[in-house]
Amino acid sequence: MHVSDLHVAEPNPGAAAPEPDMNEVVGRDDLLLLTLDTLRYDVAVELAAAGRLPNLAAHLPGGTWEKRHAPGSFTYASHQAMFAGFLPTPAAPGPHPRLFASRFAGSETTAGRTFVFDRPDLVSALAERGYRTVCVGGVGFFNKQGALGSVLPGLFQESHWEPEFSVASPTSFESQVALAERIVAELPAEQRLFLFLNASALHQPNWFHLPGATREAGDSLVTHAAALEYIDRHIGRLFTAMSSRRRCFAVVCSDHGTTYGDDGYTGHRLGHEAVWTVPYSHFFLEPSA
Repeated sequence: MHVSDLHVAEPNPGAAAPEPDMNEVVGRDDLLLLTLDTLRYDVAVELAAAGRLPNLAAHLPGGTWEKRHAPGSFTYASHQAMFAGFLPTPAAPGPHPRLFASRFAGSETTAGRTFVFDRPDLVSALAERGYRTVCVGGVGFFNKQGALGSVLPGLFQESHWEPEFSVASPTSFESQVALAERIVAELPAEQRLFLFLNASALHQPNWFHLPGATREAGDSLVTHAAALEYIDRHIGRLFTAMSSRRRCFAVVCSDHGTTYGDDGYTGHRLGHEAVWTVPYSHFFLEPSA
């Protein structure tokens, strides 16, 4: 299966989202970082333009994704960078001021609106500011089943992973969202929350998200797209939960893309355009009336 089978056009890079003053956001709002693991930029843009992501597109500035470059070519590397404040970088000449940054002499991407912290990672910095930090894991780097799978969730005060959240589960995202709803409901009203959720549904295997697909036929751009539509069907519940107590600042992005036979490549952790180019957005979720 190739890109042409999904009829992916050369997408518009999308307008950059307005940059909020994160020194005002942190401490006032709840925070959500949602990584749509392995999501390709071209597929995300195509589906949004075709009206196939109604719940996500309703929150994207201008209804479009911003084109960015991933800080890593696979989950572990990319999330280590993001938790240090290096979110995907706008795909245009910079420098580009960052939302979050660990204090570092000579940084050219730390600006007045950047939330600067003295910890090595954003998670512990937010905990220091009184946030409850919670990880809802997805792919294997968050499964806590060994030393490597415990590093990233170990940054958080509270972390969760179940087989139902994994890449092998056809109901992974709705199961993750159900847990997030319970976490929010059980928090004291005054407690600020930083929720990180790694959605595993797009990662291979994803063939089971396309009606009528078979294991033998395998994964493709079309099943990848079906997995994103599956996420969109349930994402409204996550956004509703995260804005149920106060305004929430949300970052929604991919950590890296992946290949399905592009130029002979399959998978990620490699230097292909389809891996390094990712969709990104940030926006406020206003509290429920």
